[in-house]
Amino acid sequence: MIQRGHGKYFLRYFILVLFFFEISSLMAQQDPQFTQYMYNGMYYNPAFAGKDGGYRFSALHRSQWLNYTTNSGQGGAPVTQLVTAQGRLEGKNIGYGLTLVNDKIGAIGNLEVNLQAAYHKKFNRSTLSFGAYVGMYSSSIDYGELIVVNPEPNLPSSGKESQINFNVGAGLLFDAGDYYIGLSSRHINEPNFDFGDGSYANQLKNHSYLLVGYRFRPVGQLSIEPSLLLKSVSFNNFSYEASVIATHQNKISGGIGFRGDESVSLILGYSLLKDNSLKLGYSFDMVFSGVEAKSPTSHELMLRYTLSDVSREVQRVIQRTPRFRF
Repeated sequence: MIQRGHGKYFLRYFILVLFFFEISSLMAQQDPQFTQYMYNGMYYNPAFAGKDGGYRFSALHRSQWLNYTTNSGQGGAPVTQLVTAQGRLEGKNIGYGLTLVNDKIGAIGNLEVNLQAAYHKKFNRSTLSFGAYVGMYSSSIDYGELIVVNPEPNLPSSGKESQINFNVGAGLLFDAGDYYIGLSSRHINEPNFDFGDGSYANQLKNHSYLLVGYRFRPVGQLSIEPSLLLKSVSFNNFSYEASVIATHQNKISGGIGFRGDESVSLILGYSLLKDNSLKLGYSFDMVFSGVEAKSPTSHELMLRYTLSDVSREVQRVIQRTPRFRF
């Protein structure tokens, strides 16, 4: 049973932190953003890998600033796909996972593939998790799609180039059942991409995330979960996303989200199978900031599937007949 005192203090600090980050804005975010971040914790923090047991898979497609075009008439709006898979070693406290991110914005394309591992330690009804990932990050540029105001002599006018670099990250997660707190850091090694020319160097900065959420049931089969995602690039720039999701009988969900100084969102979800193992999610963002340089809407479509652990126990059954008992 959730203690009212804990919920009262949690919401108070939640609003306080939200107010503090209202005055900050993110100017150097390199990682893609997802409105349905609350269902994709493993992307931000490898400590989520295998935490809930079973096998879990998800696929998400995001079209940001739909139908955006540049002054030249070309496209260039961010388009992102995220695929995750996770599981847990049978009888162990070790989880594992895989994340794949394909992100394209304008002339730049990024592909990120990470292998994740996590250790989960139970303390009564709480779980403390440690996680890390190692992988590769590929960045490519299509010179033919670049629009250059003052072109340099050495800058190609056509063709493509790509580079691959090493990529590592780590995270911590504490889940007390009714609330959770996660802290993580991505691109710790800050890989650099110069495409063979130091004058074009583009370093992938370290990104840090703080994810907090609170779960409670006000009545019957209705559950409500407010959450907050704080984002930082090299601890110099900050932004946040906040949401409140209500779910009825683990079947139908709906909520609202807010991305600081950028957009408001509608988030919907529905379970397609009787055991609620297959879930469809959709989010709609209405952009209110910088609309002179963006299209006013963004969309996400997500599919999640959970395959629970199947364990069979063979029990000895007493069988009786008129003559024998064994």
